[in-house]
Amino acid sequence: MTVDYRVRLRFSDESQDAATHTNLSAVRLDGRALWIAGDETATIERLIADDPAKPTEFGDETRFRLADFVALPGADADEEADIEGLTRSGRFLWAVGSHSLRRKQIKDRHEGPKALRRLGRVEGQANRQILIRLPIVDVDGVPTPVREIESGGQQHRAAALSGRDDLRRLLQDDEHIGPFLPIPGKDNGLDIEGIAVRDDRIYLGLRGPVLRGWAFVLELRPYVTPDDPGRLRLHRFDDGRLYRKHVLDLDGLGVRDLCPAGDDLLILAGPTMDLDGPVRVYRWHDACRAEIPTIVRHDQITRELELTYGEGDDHAEGLSLIGTDRVLVVYDSPARHRLTPDGAVIADVLRLP
Repeated sequence: MTVDYRVRLRFSDESQDAATHTNLSAVRLDGRALWIAGDETATIERLIADDPAKPTEFGDETRFRLADFVALPGADADEEADIEGLTRSGRFLWAVGSHSLRRKQIKDRHEGPKALRRLGRVEGQANRQILIRLPIVDVDGVPTPVREIESGGQQHRAAALSGRDDLRRLLQDDEHIGPFLPIPGKDNGLDIEGIAVRDDRIYLGLRGPVLRGWAFVLELRPYVTPDDPGRLRLHRFDDGRLYRKHVLDLDGLGVRDLCPAGDDLLILAGPTMDLDGPVRVYRWHDACRAEIPTIVRHDQITRELELTYGEGDDHAEGLSLIGTDRVLVVYDSPARHRLTPDGAVIADVLRLP
């Protein structure tokens, strides 16, 4: 991997206290703004570029609580939502939670029966099971989320797919994914880690499960009705299903993020299990033109970049297109050399082939 240049991401004291800057999981460039999220909060952060043409630093952070826009399914509105994907399309910003279960970790202080009990505990968090659409308005040249906007004579409200409609319920009878719902995400269970939008289609990338080396991308067609504008519903496809499955040969890796690039989708891919690497960027050619469930083999996918990774750190988690020929990559558990004395985090900008 050859880094074209690096950028500094400057976070507020509040975000540093919440460890957002060291748990980055989603990123999307949107004009002057950089939307970013960590996996330990129920917020989305917005940073502003110092130079929109070729940014070298993003700062002036603003935090947005998801609960200020939509009703979250958890009893605690500030319980982590584990946001793993962000994307902007038209007048909306979209965010998706991992929808995963988690297994308790064995820490250094745990021994014997206590350690085994922790390893046997699996739990879920309701706030992780969300797909959210936030209306965006321009405020002094900066995109800003609001609860409601008027456009074309219509009112558009913040809306969510959660609760009785959430994706875990939708997938419980799926022949491929259903059996993996009781399994934690890092054990090859359901784990959504990427989102892209094209027209009325939503694409969700799954880190897991990966089946015999095949990764999954789900395609949805969400909409709202005038009588319940805060609730996302799903159109049915021609086969009667509320979602479409695409399976991709990513050399045994799962999806860590998705990013639209014209009719293509850029895919950040890495291990589904708790491993450091390999980590790669693939291009799924003409992904947004697929009209049927697709078996995506190597004749439709090219390997664009091979990313470096650390041992227990520097896990690439977020990918965003800059212009037409570069991508910005942010890291979860950044290595020490990415953390600056003034609290900034260093991200990489890579040139696509």
